[in-house]
Amino acid sequence: MKSRGYQAWLTEERWKNTARIETVRPLLGVVSASVNPEQAVGAAAIEEMVNGITSFTGIHPDVTVTSGPALMVIGAKEKAESVVQELNMYTLKEEGYVIRSSRGQSSPFVVLFGGSEKGLLYAVFHFLRLLGTEAELENLNIAQTPRNALRMINQWDNMDGSVERGYSGGSIFYRENRVLLESSRIRDYARLLASVGINAIAVNNVNVHHEETRLITDAYLPDVAKLADLFGRYGIRLFLSVNYAAPMELGDLSTADPLDEGVQQWWRDKASEIYRRIPDFGGFLVKADSENRPGPFTYGRDHADGANMLADALAHWGGLVLWRCFVYDCHQDWRDRQMDRARAAYDHFRPLDGRFRDNVILQIKNGPMDFQVREPVSPLFGAMEHTNQMMEFQIAQEYTGQQRDVCFLVSQWKQAMDFDTCLKGPGSTVKRIASGELHSYRYSGVTGVSNIGDDDNWTGHPLAQANLYGFGRLAWDPDLTAEEIASEWSKLTFTSEGRVAAMVTELLLESYSVYESYTAPLGVGWMVQPHYHYAVDVDGYEYSKWGTYHFADCYGIGVDRTISTGTGYTSQYAPVNRERYESLEKCPDELVLFFHHVPYTHVLHSGKTVIQHIYDTHFEGVERVEAWVHRWQELKNEVDSERYEQIAERLGWQENNAKQWRDVINTYFYRKSGISDARGRRIY
Repeated sequence: MKSRGYQAWLTEERWKNTARIETVRPLLGVVSASVNPEQAVGAAAIEEMVNGITSFTGIHPDVTVTSGPALMVIGAKEKAESVVQELNMYTLKEEGYVIRSSRGQSSPFVVLFGGSEKGLLYAVFHFLRLLGTEAELENLNIAQTPRNALRMINQWDNMDGSVERGYSGGSIFYRENRVLLESSRIRDYARLLASVGINAIAVNNVNVHHEETRLITDAYLPDVAKLADLFGRYGIRLFLSVNYAAPMELGDLSTADPLDEGVQQWWRDKASEIYRRIPDFGGFLVKADSENRPGPFTYGRDHADGANMLADALAHWGGLVLWRCFVYDCHQDWRDRQMDRARAAYDHFRPLDGRFRDNVILQIKNGPMDFQVREPVSPLFGAMEHTNQMMEFQIAQEYTGQQRDVCFLVSQWKQAMDFDTCLKGPGSTVKRIASGELHSYRYSGVTGVSNIGDDDNWTGHPLAQANLYGFGRLAWDPDLTAEEIASEWSKLTFTSEGRVAAMVTELLLESYSVYESYTAPLGVGWMVQPHYHYAVDVDGYEYSKWGTYHFADCYGIGVDRTISTGTGYTSQYAPVNRERYESLEKCPDELVLFFHHVPYTHVLHSGKTVIQHIYDTHFEGVERVEAWVHRWQELKNEVDSERYEQIAERLGWQENNAKQWRDVINTYFYRKSGISDARGRRIY
């Protein structure tokens, strides 16, 4: 039997309440399904339902399968006939579904109806969530369609078996420059992703090295095609990250100039080759002209030239180009004082609005910097009304604890999704932009950098699974709350019985604010070791030749990004947000050091000075982690020993990490400011 950590939220653990099992036996003893026999997704839906019922209850249902519309009836089929007839009149989108159930326990039934086999698969996983959380099954009347059309995972896996920013072991896809098709983990990963509604995946690193460049050649395409079939069985479309200079590295061309006819033909031929082997291939993910990656700038071209060349090659086949906007050729402000990396993406891309092909999607990080614990929402997101966009989050905790420290990122993502850009007046939220509602994008959605590896429990820290689960659920429905998602995951993973799920839910919901409290304060960011990005190093990152990212001196701290005296970054926002961030009086406390350079004695809206806030939060962060350690110890006999020990060990690491941050940060700023802690605590 697979370990509990490996099972993740698709638990195979039997219900302990035998009376409940007997209550649902009349319902769960029979499964009748109709699917398109040519669609493997339908077979997966039936398999998941049957295996799920058996895992939870021990009941082995009788199963009948016929050819027809995507439909499944659990229980008394004859009693469900009127509901089935009604649902057959519905017109659902491909990934949508409806779940209806009987009103009483006499001849109970549940009907699952999908807009396609994919919709039926999502309906099955929804029903299994109800079983896993032991929800009531009577009087169900559920209708759902995903808000975001593209719900994607980006793998940063390398062919040698390593994972860039991987904190959970090695790659599940590759080892020693070969594809691990014999591994059942890939299929199980596809199941995990489908269970939370993920429908696309890029299976290699955006920083494409030599061997990964060859994934689009005959040497690897047969194996890539098998990967595509495996994920396709669960409704997940496969993409590849490509090297922009591939025509030079793989072909006999001397250039990768996007306006060169030979280069354009090379990519057209390559697209034809790929689609002959993978008819439903999703397209290319591209990182260009960033961190020494090749791109169109080499030839005096811009991002639109580069993206459009690839888009034209894929257009005939329905393929997409996902063009990352992570660039930081920093803008030199008009005072010639400093360079502001935060400005780079907007400055590069905003002038190109309307020039991109309609099968190009700009992939924009949630903040203007690089997945820091606290950043404002990128002003580029939604600022290009005539260019498809999608939001990129990082599920891997690169700057937020690296899956050693608990940090439930759904809380952070919710703040970003709910942010009102005001680009078309009040209500112009990020989630409405990502879903294509605000600007009527042809393609849009949400993507996340994966946090899984070949560790037995997938994510190193068992509680880091909640971030992968939460990303999928939030991408499907951005109106879900962090509380709902945390509770749902905890119950599925630790069962609804006992105190464990409740304690884990509470811990998850506290964790983002706790992590922020003992790390970089008030939105300043970057106080981590360069390249490693975990342990504290206050001056580790150089912002420019003028100083570090935080600009701390003996007088104050923070980056002046105002129009009036700083880099002018605030000008990139719509007027309402521009005014709020420009004004020191109106700027939210949590972002004050991102937008302003202030004295240590500046009084925040909380009533505390900046320096006292720094001291207090770093002490409090340690205390809150210490409390977690003690609370987890109380649950030792209520959770399996394997996960208990794993979580106990990592909470211990987190306690030590928090103490290191507290001691280094508080000591640094005491020496910088010369101001003591008003509460008389020892500054180390």
